[in-house]
Amino acid sequence: MRTIDLTGATIQNQQDHFASLSWIEMANEPVVALGRVYPAGFRVPAHSHGKAQLWCARSGVVLVSTTRGRWMIPPGHALLIPAGLEHSTEMISDVRMHSIYVGASVVDVQDPRVLEVTTLAASLIEELVLSDDRPMSERRQLLIMELLLDEIGRLPERPLGLPFPGNERLTRLCRHFLKAPDANAGIDDWAGALGMSRRSFTRLFRTETGVSFVTWRQQACLFASLPRLAAGEPVTNVALDAGYENIAAFTTMFRRMLGSSPSTYLKSRAA
Repeated sequence: MRTIDLTGATIQNQQDHFASLSWIEMANEPVVALGRVYPAGFRVPAHSHGKAQLWCARSGVVLVSTTRGRWMIPPGHALLIPAGLEHSTEMISDVRMHSIYVGASVVDVQDPRVLEVTTLAASLIEELVLSDDRPMSERRQLLIMELLLDEIGRLPERPLGLPFPGNERLTRLCRHFLKAPDANAGIDDWAGALGMSRRSFTRLFRTETGVSFVTWRQQACLFASLPRLAAGEPVTNVALDAGYENIAAFTTMFRRMLGSSPSTYLKSRAA
């Protein structure tokens, strides 16, 4: 197995990025590990890999977009990207990334999934990423690789994917909502903006996104809030800006979707 380690080296342009991806595609090793630091605002245009990718955010927040939806990767999480799926990425903040590329026959996944990275998985990935600086025996590399692949299958999935509609008018409303989330946004308001009845709108929304408007609204509020929370903004400000009447209501939603309060969750993910 061969490892690329670029941790600590900020990628300055997309040409450098694609040059390394080309190298990864040509690598014959079953697993390739990569570490990088990206600056806030860095974008990678649509591309795909011949290998499945586990894109891990060690710090910072990343947004990955595909034709199937958008996925947010906050600290301590990873996006499992199927081989061959075209995707683009945007760094919402400065990002430290660890990523592994594995043959599609080894990790068979059909749709992107956001996974919470366990302490064990994070340690195994780091060992692979840093193996050029900390040489290890071939046997140890193989053991780490095998355990990591087994652990990936056990990582808990988190609801940090946000489906986007194909309908252009509906997409515009969804994009506007992400810029100004409102936990109290009503179906009638959205239906009126599209000149549709409530019934027609709810049917269109579910057809286009696969979920109800209420479910999407809740996920979108969380989706829009995470980058601000990860950047250190007070929970109170984020909650009120998202339309919640108080911190308790926001915290209840956050805990129901991610398993802990905002402060506890982000603190544990950044560790």
